[in-house]
Amino acid sequence: MNRAMVGMALGGLLIGAAFGALALRTTGTTDDGRTAVVSGKALVGGPFSLIDQTGKRVTDQDFRGKDMLVFFGFTNCPDICPAGLQVMSAALDRLGKRADDIVPLFITLDPERDTPEKMAEYVKNFSPRLVGLTGSASDIAAAAKAYRVFYQKVPDEKNPKNYSVDHSAIFYLMGKDGSLLAPIPHTNDPAQLALSIDKALG
Repeated sequence: MNRAMVGMALGGLLIGAAFGALALRTTGTTDDGRTAVVSGKALVGGPFSLIDQTGKRVTDQDFRGKDMLVFFGFTNCPDICPAGLQVMSAALDRLGKRADDIVPLFITLDPERDTPEKMAEYVKNFSPRLVGLTGSASDIAAAAKAYRVFYQKVPDEKNPKNYSVDHSAIFYLMGKDGSLLAPIPHTNDPAQLALSIDKALG
């Protein structure tokens, strides 16, 4: 199975799990015989502390009051990441003024190579509103864990000093309070992504 297929398969599993958690609703009986209903909420997203492309440390709290469209990847990604960022940028353009309250975030999964300077050069190829985030290996691991993102370094057999990064690929639409509104497949085209965002925001 190639990297693209791995990303899509894992992405599908994660989306299903996230939607399942959003829809979770169980009924049980308390000790005194009353019926108790418990509604679940997707445990995706959470606190992060990262460095943006200007070298400034930012946290999830800096984006409160704005919706976030979050995508994980890395700048040396040959296909999924640049395609996903192009779709993100085009979808936000389609939304017009509705996109003014949405901050698109690209979080690297390759902090070893993706310095703030490299992120700055990379994100400007897609949209002036795109925020690139990097940090230490532990910073990135914590953010990936919070968003349930799978990633692993894959060495190049021909050149041990080189490597790629396999990772799941999903657009996460987060609300103004930082909670998950919708996980959206990265295979959406700009029109589909714009429609999904519009519906999720209500």
